[in-house]
Amino acid sequence: MQSPPTLLDRSTIGVLASGGLDSCVLVAHLLRQGHRICPFYVRCGLLWEHKELTALRAFLHAIAAPDLEKLIVFDLPLGDLYRWHWSLTGRGAPDAQSADEAVYLPGRNALLTIKPAIWCAMHDIHHLALALLAGNPFADATADFFAALEATFGQATGSPITILRPFANLKKPDVIRLGRELPLELTFSCIAPNNGLPCGVCNKCAERQHAFRNAAIPDPTQYAAPSQSFGEG
Repeated sequence: MQSPPTLLDRSTIGVLASGGLDSCVLVAHLLRQGHRICPFYVRCGLLWEHKELTALRAFLHAIAAPDLEKLIVFDLPLGDLYRWHWSLTGRGAPDAQSADEAVYLPGRNALLTIKPAIWCAMHDIHHLALALLAGNPFADATADFFAALEATFGQATGSPITILRPFANLKKPDVIRLGRELPLELTFSCIAPNNGLPCGVCNKCAERQHAFRNAAIPDPTQYAAPSQSFGEG
């Protein structure tokens, strides 16, 4: 397993936290490195967000520390933009057999970063971290994209900001191993919740199940449907 880089600068870091496994482990990892962490959640009106935000609050409560700031929630409703997209309606949500590209949300990283980046600029914070992993297939997850975004935000706010991707060389099993002592059962990774539980059969549930198997660590998640055998991921 590759280790994420150690960030020598101990300044405050804003972290985009979704309640998912990767971003929750990132918050805890940066805290362990001695940083002060300001976590952000961006609420867009997507169908899984109520459960996701509940999970994030529970996880942050479980790892509470003096250097962990109170969660800041921004509203960025996308109903007028996404309209009939599966992320709002639930119809046609990518299942376990779908390619990773099927879960693409148009403009996702630009939309998620704009309010936290401006908030950071207004509060003299110059680092914003995202839990993007190796192998992310989307064009808005590249180093070039974030370099351009940094320049844009710097021009827009008059305050320099560095967008950090500490897990950019890690895969999800690596993240699970890194966070194996954390309450990972509190994290939530599902795009089609069923009665408040992760469904167990969508693309993101399958990805999570693959990762725990490949990490050789038992999956503590309670799924609405029994864990499926999807093969190695």
